[in-house]
Order: sequence, then C-alpha cells, then structure tokens
Amino acid sequence: MSKVTVVGATGRLGSFASHSISGIPHVDEVLLMGRPGREQSLAGLCHDLTDSCAARGIGTAFTWSTRPEDYADSDVVVVTAGVPRQEGQDRIDLALGNARIIAPIAEEVGSHAPEAIVLMITNPVDVMTAVFLRYSRMDPRQVFGLGTHLDSMRLKALIADYFHVHVSEVHTRIIGEHGESMVPLWSATTIGGIRISNLPAFSSLPMEDMVNRVKSSGSFIIKNSGATVYGPGDAIATLIQTVLANENRILTVSCYIKSEVHNVGNTCIGVPARVNREGVFPVAIRIEENELAAFRASVEKIRGITQQVLEKMDEIRSSD
Repeated sequence: MSKVTVVGATGRLGSFASHSISGIPHVDEVLLMGRPGREQSLAGLCHDLTDSCAARGIGTAFTWSTRPEDYADSDVVVVTAGVPRQEGQDRIDLALGNARIIAPIAEEVGSHAPEAIVLMITNPVDVMTAVFLRYSRMDPRQVFGLGTHLDSMRLKALIADYFHVHVSEVHTRIIGEHGESMVPLWSATTIGGIRISNLPAFSSLPMEDMVNRVKSSGSFIIKNSGATVYGPGDAIATLIQTVLANENRILTVSCYIKSEVHNVGNTCIGVPARVNREGVFPVAIRIEENELAAFRASVEKIRGITQQVLEKMDEIRSSD
C-alpha cells in the first residue's frame, strides 16, 4: 500500500484530484499538503474527504500537514501548487511566478522524500517539470508532468465522436508543448487497429479544427466555469494508478528527453514514455518529416523559455 501526497491540496484541482486518488486500490493514505496559514482549510478538507471515503466504503486515510518533513515516506508526490491560469492568459505567462513557488517545494521534496515519484501539474507544466527536476536534484526518471496526456485524451474523444466509435477504439497522441506548439501524431493514430489514413473518411477529417479545439479546451473551460478540474483531476488519478500498479503503460507525458525522438531533446517536454513504479522512461520513436519539423519547433520554444526561467531563478535565489 502507498502514500500519495498532494501539494496545493486546497485548490479546486488539488481537492478533486485528492478525491479521485483516494479511490485507487493501491493507496492507503493521502496527505494533503499546504502552506503555513492554510491549516483551517486543510483540516476542513481532510474531514470532508474522510466523510466521502466513508460514504463510498473506502478505507483510505486522509491526513494534512504544512510541515516539509511530512513528505517523508511518500511514494508519489503530486504538485498542483501555484497560480492558476486566468482567462485570456497563456500558460507561458505563468512561468517565472510559478517557478518561484515550485523551486522551494522541489528542494523540500528532494530532501525529505528523495525516493518518491513526482507528478507535476502546475503550468506551464513542461517548464515547471524542468524547474522541479533542477531544484530537487532527483533522477530524471522520478519527475514527470501531466504534459500532453490530457491533450491526447481530448483529441481521442473528438476522433471517436467523428467516426461514431467507442473512445477505447481510438489510439492517438499529441507530443511537444502542453500549449500552442503541440504536435498531433496523425501518423500514429489508429481506429480499431487500422491506421486512420487508411479509412475513406480520413480525407474529410477536419484535423486542423480538431487540434484547435484541443488547444482552446482549457481556455474555454476557464472562461465558462473558472478552472479546469475534472478532466485533469481524473487524468492525475490515472497516472498515479499506472505508477503504483507498475502497469508499464505507454503514456504521453512531460519528461526529460535526450535523443529519443530523432536526436531532438535536452529539455522536458511531452513524449511517449513507459510509466511504472520506477518512474518514466521515454520511448524512442520515429515520426514523419512534417511532424518532426513541428516537434523541433516546439522543443526549441520550450527549451528557450526553460533556460530563461532557470537563469532568472538562479539570479533571484543567489541574491536572496
């Protein structure tokens, strides 16, 4: 049985993710972690989630803390802390502000739970994954981000709806940035095991419109309901289940890559990776030339922003 710690648990996403995580059979404790001053909110949420477990007949224990030393013995740490994206705001606009929040959390986790697997949710997730990796000093396999996993699921649902098939019949991936430069892998998309380009209806598939809908999904939800909660919350639980059950599933997440995709890398970005109890392991793939060109551009964008943020963070922290 395992202990999962949720950092930023009192936020809308953190609280729902905590609820979803509690239903995973491999989890026997969920620690709600917050910053000093949030004790009342954490205590109230802990009580409410404990009641929820009782109503569902689940024996998962909820605890809460604001003390870094309580990260100890965590099997998985989920980081949702940070400033959420506002309507009309790009994920990248959040980079430096959220990096200043994530860096000290990374140091605390690296110090008190050095063997944990870390799932980064805070946006911009590719950059924050790199920030956490830098300041925690943990092994790259231990730190990964939600990345384009949810984007891939959104595209999967749109394709299933278009072809009038069950969503489980569709396999597709989006790689690159969790943002505007994301890259759909149409060459790796299948329906019922058949490559999508071999289906007659493919010629009229509104691919650009579908990808634009995926890109704007977060903004649409934020504009109309204030925050993305249920989609990412359940996606978080799916990833934790994959880790704790040692499932070895191939999922598209943000992780550090070197040369797995045509020797393009040296940054944290969304790619297919094998996920298990030991962490994440990028899968070497070959993609079509047009996809590769778009992926190179996405990597260059994220690598540049990441370098700027890390350099600025080093300046800030050296002057503190």
